[in-house]
Amino acid sequence: MGALTELQKIPGVGASLSQDLVDLGYRTTEELKGKVPEEIYHDLMVLKGEQIDRCVLYVLRVAVYYASNSVYQPELLKWWKWKDDQQVIALLNNHASDHKHLIRQDTRPA
Repeated sequence: MGALTELQKIPGVGASLSQDLVDLGYRTTEELKGKVPEEIYHDLMVLKGEQIDRCVLYVLRVAVYYASNSVYQPELLKWWKWKDDQQVIALLNNHASDHKHLIRQDTRPA
């Protein structure tokens, strides 16, 4: 299976984002395991040389969650559940406390 095809199995990851991940050096879902989504997001903006819609960060949070688990909370496979708000933090605390690193205060300029 090709890298693009494998990465597109991640909920919310389509052709464009899978190509972006490959361009960043990720070839498999496994390579996203334990990564910090905010760092991937920042690296992608550097690679592209432009600001990228924050929704991409939310999808990257799903991607890392997906790669880091074998059993999923269905609600956590929806990118809009990973927005920057207290509801996301509460959801993580209630359902995925082992993965708090997926939501980190973004200290880099948006």
